Amino acid sequence: MEIDLRAPVVAGTFYPRGEAALEEDLRRLIDLQPVRHQLLACIAPHAGYIYSGGVAGKLYGHLDVPRTVVILGPNHTGAGAAVAVAPHERWRTPLGDLPIATGLGHRLVDQAPLATFDPNAHFREHSLEVQLPFLAARRPDLELLPVCLNHLRLDDCLDLGRILARIVIDFAEPVGIVASSDMSHYLPEEEANRLDHMAIDAALTLDPARLYETIHRHGITMCGVIPATVALAAANELGAGGAHLVAYTTSGEVSGDHSAVVGYAGMCFHR
Repeated sequence: MEIDLRAPVVAGTFYPRGEAALEEDLRRLIDLQPVRHQLLACIAPHAGYIYSGGVAGKLYGHLDVPRTVVILGPNHTGAGAAVAVAPHERWRTPLGDLPIATGLGHRLVDQAPLATFDPNAHFREHSLEVQLPFLAARRPDLELLPVCLNHLRLDDCLDLGRILARIVIDFAEPVGIVASSDMSHYLPEEEANRLDHMAIDAALTLDPARLYETIHRHGITMCGVIPATVALAAANELGAGGAHLVAYTTSGEVSGDHSAVVGYAGMCFHR
């Protein structure tokens, strides 16, 4: 395993492998809005672009992306540390290599007790990778800090969010935070809509504990609840005062199968 470079693992499956085809997809999917918010924090979906790309495109078209972005993603494989900070120098995409904000990563590892540099959690993980083409299309000089999160207790999520916010405040320039998450998994569409909007309503209160507790109390299969809780905790510390749902859909809109859908939401948290 090469440590300096993280190669893409879902190019050609979740999104096009070729540069020209990917650029064409992004032009079609990104819905650039005349009124936008500076990216403070957001929740973005991470499925194949055929399913969630429309929601992601509306979300990223609604956001002005700063040069530095922290991407928090769930750990689908179970490999690696609980808070795994990417140790690489760059991540490869079909659009080119993106540099890692190593200085920001060192500050996070130094200050957050659970955080450690760990390539294993990132080796086969797709939830951060699928965000990169959208972010790079909106900000060609992007640098990023990918952080893969296993399940954490609520107090650990809140602590990590506060630490991340402190690091962002001390950084030399604005930093955006992306929490990567899909919503309910493989439920009838009516049930997925009901549960997803419970989670969405909780997130839009800007209360990370309410989101975390809602997901766990109702058994909502939102895979990125930990990244979302951390991002909300950080956003509060960074002065977030508003939140709204940019877009929501399910896989049934594409597949035509409404008996077992996955939900996708794009949410914006802003000052």
